[in-house]
Amino acid sequence: MSRVTRFPRNSVQDRPGRLKLLLRRHRWLVSRLAVGSGLVLVASVAIIAGHRSHERSVATARERFGNATASAGLRIKDVVITGRQNTPESLLRAALGVKPGDPILGLSVADARARIESLSWVEHATVERRLPATVVVGLEERRPFAIWQNGGKFTLIDREGQVVADGDLARFNTLPLVVGPGAPVSAAPLIDALNARPALMARVVAAVRIGERRWNLRLHGGMDVLLPEGAETAALDRLGTLQTDQALLDRPLQVVDMRLPDRLVIRPLPSADPQSVDGMPLPPSPPPVPPDGKKPT
Repeated sequence: MSRVTRFPRNSVQDRPGRLKLLLRRHRWLVSRLAVGSGLVLVASVAIIAGHRSHERSVATARERFGNATASAGLRIKDVVITGRQNTPESLLRAALGVKPGDPILGLSVADARARIESLSWVEHATVERRLPATVVVGLEERRPFAIWQNGGKFTLIDREGQVVADGDLARFNTLPLVVGPGAPVSAAPLIDALNARPALMARVVAAVRIGERRWNLRLHGGMDVLLPEGAETAALDRLGTLQTDQALLDRPLQVVDMRLPDRLVIRPLPSADPQSVDGMPLPPSPPPVPPDGKKPT
């Protein structure tokens, strides 16, 4: 009969190995890792299945992925918004499309950014997930540049002529007013030139686009200054000199026509003396150029 060898209890052979001891000590970590691995596996399978189908299936896979990870605590708790000044918060949150409690990994960052950038105030947006529970939205808003009047309607535009808003414009009433079709996309150079000449800018009520080619300036008191096409800066310099030397803009004039480079055409108000205003002679116009192009001697 074979002999069975027995070792005394609590001998070295009865002791568990180091790996077993480590697993016993960190049993809670092992269980969490197992759960996490299972969730990742489920999510991976969902993503792979989604990529093999239509775009609609991708959204479904993302939703499944979000729901799977939400059980591990990956839910939205906070939405942080930076850079917002004029964008209505209600519209912004609707475009973002999430609320506290939604799975954070179920959010499509690209889709949310596209929806936010479709808002009129927003020029550029960023959307980030900061795990485990925060979504951060950063905005670069369009800067109000002027108010555009067209067909009796007033809208706010940015420097590039993009319409920003068409309501609640009272707080922007200090911005320049541009009028007429084509005015928004052409206004920036003229307004920059006027801003560089504050004495003239202070007199301007509106800049009116004519035929989508050139500008008229409507001044306080009703005077119209007709600017030449493509030579607005030179005409404004000339107008400033005339104002400094002869106080041209202080006279009761109806029209100052600067469209011709070699002459100045002035139309007094109907009640004014066509030769002088307030006892001051009007600035002389250069002699007309004959058809042959030779100036008279």
